[in-house]
Amino acid sequence: MMRLMNRIAIALFLGSLVFGQTRPLIGVGGIVHETNTFNPKKTGLAEFEQGIGGVDGILRGKDLITQSAKANNTTAGFIYGASKYGFDLYPTMLAGPQTMGTVLDSAFETLTKELVDGLRAAPKLDGILLFLHGTMVTESYPHADAEVVRRVRKVFGDSIPIVVVHDFHANISEEIVKLTTVLLAYKECPHLDARDAGVTAARIMADIVSGKVKPTQALVKPPMLLNILYHNTYAPPMLPITDASKKLEKQPGVIVASVAGGYQYADIPAMGPSVVVVTNNDAALAKREAERLGDMLWGMRSQLLLKAPTAAEAVRMAMTNGQWPVALMDAGDNIGGGSAGDSTFILAELLKQKAEGWSVTISDPSAVQAAIRAGVGGTFDMPVGGKTDNLHGDSVRVKGRVKGIHDGRFVETAVRHGGGRYWDMGISVVIEVEGSTPDMPNLLLLTPKRIIPFSLNQLISVGIYPERMKILVAKGTIAPRAAYEPVAAKIIEVDSGGVTGVNPARFEYKRIRPGLFGVK
Repeated sequence: MMRLMNRIAIALFLGSLVFGQTRPLIGVGGIVHETNTFNPKKTGLAEFEQGIGGVDGILRGKDLITQSAKANNTTAGFIYGASKYGFDLYPTMLAGPQTMGTVLDSAFETLTKELVDGLRAAPKLDGILLFLHGTMVTESYPHADAEVVRRVRKVFGDSIPIVVVHDFHANISEEIVKLTTVLLAYKECPHLDARDAGVTAARIMADIVSGKVKPTQALVKPPMLLNILYHNTYAPPMLPITDASKKLEKQPGVIVASVAGGYQYADIPAMGPSVVVVTNNDAALAKREAERLGDMLWGMRSQLLLKAPTAAEAVRMAMTNGQWPVALMDAGDNIGGGSAGDSTFILAELLKQKAEGWSVTISDPSAVQAAIRAGVGGTFDMPVGGKTDNLHGDSVRVKGRVKGIHDGRFVETAVRHGGGRYWDMGISVVIEVEGSTPDMPNLLLLTPKRIIPFSLNQLISVGIYPERMKILVAKGTIAPRAAYEPVAAKIIEVDSGGVTGVNPARFEYKRIRPGLFGVK
């Protein structure tokens, strides 16, 4: 059924271009960037073109439809929703996802102009659906997502409905709430509802265009930092608040309710968790319910204690756990949060403590090339990792043999964080590290690209079988749980160093609102 509806959506899009518009026509596009302002490496146009994993990059025109239809992401939700709720999509451009340092103004201006020009070139639009991450920071705009919407509004005016979908980690500002007709965010972290959010946005757009609803929305921002350690919406303390937001949406007059956890690695005034409640022309109800959910967030602050172990402690815990595999979340090198992907803190401890049966993935293009030159079965002996900057540890000398060379492509068919389906690590190699045994191998996966560990197929595709390992290291915090929880006996989030360290004391904030709970 899902495949049938996707084919129908594509056919409807192509039909609207050929035979003329007969149903509401909704423009769709977006710029998706999660900006880590503590990452010294800026994001230019080339990084957007590449995407993460070399998969998404920039999708233009009908490619936005055809290449998204089979995924489980937000755009796939737009596509399905258009077919279900009776309107056609006019695709423009979708840039991303990308996660790195501050976006260069030149890249932002180029992408925003392309998006706006694409929408302007459409036949008369009845509405606009935008996917914006909610954390994009540029050299000139601390809340660049709001600037994108402002520029769209400038062209199309105040009367056209604009519905925006944000990631759960969005830092939401008053400005973007005023500029949008409806703003909603993912409810889940790991993000297993990315597609659902797109479908919801499509349903709301159909109701607006048909005149069934007249949205009004309210924003509440508790004065706090909600540490990423507690962004797991499938467990307390976030679970009760997530459930409350879902229950609220069943209340008459409520269109959608969003609780966004915020993104602590963006040093901007809007940093922190947010609540947005949208009602059908009932401002008082929106304000009251947003304040109620905001009070729930503020009320859980006593539970937000930083209690993650260091890399050394985490390795010791994993080695003595008794049940395996144990998954170590390398929080300081959270690729999805904008880090380098080449942190060595946990790798160094695994070698130092002589751990057995482990798997680590590191992005290191020069090490990959050296292994390729050595060939399968060849000797590997060189420094690995810690080459991007001075924040993610020193390079670690690794000795072993080249176990395999792989094309780096894999597919994730299950619903995982963010809904991505097709992945490309680039030509990648597996090193069997010195000290391995046939039963307890120590395996280092080296990739030329930063790859977010949202899928176990990343490992399986290169011959690493997670269930046979004792220790699995994933460069993330909460997002990899959807993939790793089914096989891991235990998950340990590690207070490791790097630009995504979970301890706010590691960072110097200069632009956030003063006095936020949890910053120091």
